Amino acid sequence: MILAVFIALIAIGVIIGAVTDSDSDTTSNNSSQNADSSISNDSKSSSESESDSSVPTEYKSALNKAKSYSSMMNMSKAGIYDQLTADAGEQFSAEAAQYAIDNLNADYNKNALKKAKSYQDDMSMSPDAIQEQLTSDAGEKFTPEEAAYAIQHLND
Repeated sequence: MILAVFIALIAIGVIIGAVTDSDSDTTSNNSSQNADSSISNDSKSSSESESDSSVPTEYKSALNKAKSYSSMMNMSKAGIYDQLTADAGEQFSAEAAQYAIDNLNADYNKNALKKAKSYQDDMSMSPDAIQEQLTSDAGEKFTPEEAAYAIQHLND
């Protein structure tokens, strides 16, 4: 039952994200340019030696989406990759999604902890149920180590 509610919440989030993305694409080209600029800055600060012009636009867009999923939805690495490549998701190529994952500077322990706290606060789930949800292939897809970190710091 809890899993069904969780999946429904994810579906709603994806739909809202898709609507928001299409609205922002048609109304705000400046936001897109600003996002490209921040991606460029992040790429320069990473260990990547490629120049900004050598990175395909699709890859930059995938990275921008990945940043959003990490910071706003606190998703796991596997969850972000799946969302980027899913037919019902962003539909990026596997190469673009992998570029995004490789260049995303995310703290997945922190993301797992935020998800765990939300399950505890919003759904009154037990630590065992939270750990199962965090690591489940039908759930959040965090690594066992990230889930263990979250459970360990749940009441900090």
